[in-house]
Amino acid sequence: MRAKVLIVDDDADMRELIETALAPLEYAVTSCTSGEAALAHLEADEVDVLVSDYRMQGMTGVELCRKARALKPNLAVILLTGFGSLELATDALRAGAYDFVSKPVSLQVLLITIERAVRRQTLRRELVRLNDVASATNSSIVGAGAAMKAVLDVVARVAKNDATVLIHGETGTGKELVARAIHDQSGRSGPFVAINCSAMAEGLLESELFGHMPGAFTDARKERIGLFVDASGGTLFLDEIGEMGLGMQSKLLRVLQQRTVRPLGGAREIPFDTRIVAATNRDLEAEVAVKRFREDLFYRINVVAIEVPPLRHRMDDILPLAYHFIARAAKRNERPVSRLGHAAAERLMGYDWPGNVRELENAMERAIALGRFDEIIVDDLPAPLRHAASADGTFSSESEDDLSTMQIVEDRYIQKVLEAMGGNKAAAAKVLGFDRRTLYRKLAHLGADGDAPPPQADGGRPELVE
Repeated sequence: MRAKVLIVDDDADMRELIETALAPLEYAVTSCTSGEAALAHLEADEVDVLVSDYRMQGMTGVELCRKARALKPNLAVILLTGFGSLELATDALRAGAYDFVSKPVSLQVLLITIERAVRRQTLRRELVRLNDVASATNSSIVGAGAAMKAVLDVVARVAKNDATVLIHGETGTGKELVARAIHDQSGRSGPFVAINCSAMAEGLLESELFGHMPGAFTDARKERIGLFVDASGGTLFLDEIGEMGLGMQSKLLRVLQQRTVRPLGGAREIPFDTRIVAATNRDLEAEVAVKRFREDLFYRINVVAIEVPPLRHRMDDILPLAYHFIARAAKRNERPVSRLGHAAAERLMGYDWPGNVRELENAMERAIALGRFDEIIVDDLPAPLRHAASADGTFSSESEDDLSTMQIVEDRYIQKVLEAMGGNKAAAAKVLGFDRRTLYRKLAHLGADGDAPPPQADGGRPELVE
């Protein structure tokens, strides 16, 4: 569905200029010449983004913003103004404006601002949709994006045969869930058995996998069936197989070739009918090259390879996964939390997720445990997420807990004026109404190029230059 943009300006040339600039973006663009006409249009049709001049005959842009937001609370309003001041910026934000762009308007800045507002509206609609379907899914793997759909397609094709599968992926991406999906779709009646090969010493791992007879080693008082046999008729998942030592790799290779296993201290081979799925976060081909992983074992387990992408490459999956974890944790903890606030969702979408799906799950568990309301707000998120920028690089201020201080508003406005002036400090100082010393001091506070200009021979300072 094309985003709908409404332009409001009593200057015909400005309306035409903005319409022409928006044409390549394929938005549905409508124009009005006054605030009154814009309000009538809003009553008759849905609009995603309203772009309005500040100074018009009759109703001002700030007045229009206030009335439009009362009529359509989710509307994103962008104001255009040629009268740059902190007071105006504050009035615009108080009226509910999403953003403001100073005149003379940089079309590049305006287009970027509109695109960000459209993305915000798309996110808002997605949150509404996810809130409606969050409790409806019973799937162990949640993924709406193309990357996970490709993974699930391979899972569906490989599940019905007994080919050994090697799953690659960073820690926390959900490799075990993929392995379970293969087992669930395989039609095998036996159990799904998982073991982390990095979690135990080689001797103990050998006993766990192959089993042992009484007296095979100290404390081996009775016979134990190993996991290869225990999982017969089902699937054995060897997680983190890349951490396995070379000695154990040799024994595993023999078992996979013979399809029989000899328990420690035993004298006979026991056959098994077990599907093998392995996983690793290492580059096993590189490990083979440096002799840390057996080449013959690599080819034995790498019959079908599945790559599970990291969460930062699966942006479409972040919100569906978050809602899945919210619904599950809320039900388990008997909490009334059922949705994700818009500002919190923006933080999730703007974060890099080094811990992948596991980190997202933990974040939602924490939010459910600490949350005070029926929706998750920014304050409920872990510190790295609270301090992250939103998906469009800005910070939302829709929640009472996430409102900007006056210092933040001022800093943001200074940066926007500098950007609109192409970095020209003299022009920016004129628009802002600052003297040169004040501007340099504030730029230094921002961490920008705030070094004061060198003194002149007469003891004065040169004028601000670009």
